[in-house]
Amino acid sequence: MRKLVWLVTLALGASWAGAAEVYDIDPAHSTVGFKIKHLGITMVPGKFARFKGTVTLDKRQSAAARVEAVIEAASIDTGSADRDQHLKSPDFFDVEKYPELKFVSTKISPMKDDRFVMAGDFTMHGVTRRVKLDAVFGGEVKDPWGGQRAACSATGTLDRKDFGLAWNKLLETGGLLVGEKVQIAIAVEGVLRVEKPKEPVQAK
Repeated sequence: MRKLVWLVTLALGASWAGAAEVYDIDPAHSTVGFKIKHLGITMVPGKFARFKGTVTLDKRQSAAARVEAVIEAASIDTGSADRDQHLKSPDFFDVEKYPELKFVSTKISPMKDDRFVMAGDFTMHGVTRRVKLDAVFGGEVKDPWGGQRAACSATGTLDRKDFGLAWNKLLETGGLLVGEKVQIAIAVEGVLRVEKPKEPVQAK
């Protein structure tokens, strides 16, 4: 039942009275990954090692849930130090000028079963575009330390040129050194934030 409530609330918000629930993304059990074509023949994987974010479910008003995430651009890791250094340069992410990637959801639409479509504003390299991700709710569980956790995964594709990342080289065969379409794969586990009760005010 809680699983159904989590999905419905995530999709539509809740109309009954109550406090907002905030799930903090747990970076130790989450991944922000991508794949991009190299030389037109193979897919090279990569990831970002440092990120943070929240999923807020507001039960006090009938409004869409809100997902916010910030990714540190300089934490990019493709398994090659030389390649990562190039990706951090002005040819690509230009991390000195644009240190963060950001995502803020704008609409979450339920589909069949545990699937939903999440639309939002994604900012990269100083450019903000609307993107859509196909997402799947993974479940909800109590952890061994008494916390409440929920998980979901999301996939999507974007064109890096739309964000000003246009560097490339033309191959003798007519193809491109680096692909323009980027496949995104995200897996997130969130921990329900528990607010500490306020200390009662002592009468003087």
